[in-house]
Amino acid sequence: MEPALHLDINDTTATIRIANPARRNAMTADMWRALPGLLRRCADDPGVRVLVLTGEGDTFCAGADISGMTEDGGDAARHLAAEAEEALAAFPKPVLAVVRGHCVGGGCQLAAACDLRFAAEDASFGVTPARLGIVYPASSTRRLAALVGPATAKYLLFSAELIDARRALRTGLVDEVWPAARLEARVAEFARTLASRSPLTQAAAKEFTAEGPVREERVAHWAECARGSGEAREGVAAFLERRSPRFPWRG
Repeated sequence: MEPALHLDINDTTATIRIANPARRNAMTADMWRALPGLLRRCADDPGVRVLVLTGEGDTFCAGADISGMTEDGGDAARHLAAEAEEALAAFPKPVLAVVRGHCVGGGCQLAAACDLRFAAEDASFGVTPARLGIVYPASSTRRLAALVGPATAKYLLFSAELIDARRALRTGLVDEVWPAARLEARVAEFARTLASRSPLTQAAAKEFTAEGPVREERVAHWAECARGSGEAREGVAAFLERRSPRFPWRG
């Protein structure tokens, strides 16, 4: 199988699958390059309400394909990885990382850029630039520290040691841990839950919880969206009528 990212859309959930089984789903330069385009397709599709990022088979992603990080090409490859990570973090709809097996280096970078992370009990996580003498990107470092706290971020970055799923759950790197046999069903259930909720609320929450100050004009923008969308009226009506809401807002 050639290394690639595969996109599947099933009802309201889009799934991007990292596939490079010969290298434990390590990301090649072409794969990093392809990710922003796939994200744009999903963002522009009004039927897609949730995005799932996962790996082919029994591993998530072992990081960047080191064979492509030569002395001449390493900087370019790391730039592509950082661009792909930022595109994932900026995706306007909820993103779930579904992690089995190894989630290491650039793979952990991708998982941290998702909104939530669901892991199998056998998953392991590591941030490994210290093994290679690479400076981890500033944006990735800040995102990791915001997620797990400065002390755990330093532990991972300084040591390049792997941690298991239970420790990842305790530190906040992971949101839920499940037996491997139940993971897929739990993620499908949660994706359906997210798809039933207000996309307006979700989009505003993603922006307001992102790093950096929220500009007043963006607050005003979302207030105007809330007034004009009809979502609050529909939500209240559905609650009073004891039915599921049919949220109309699509951005």
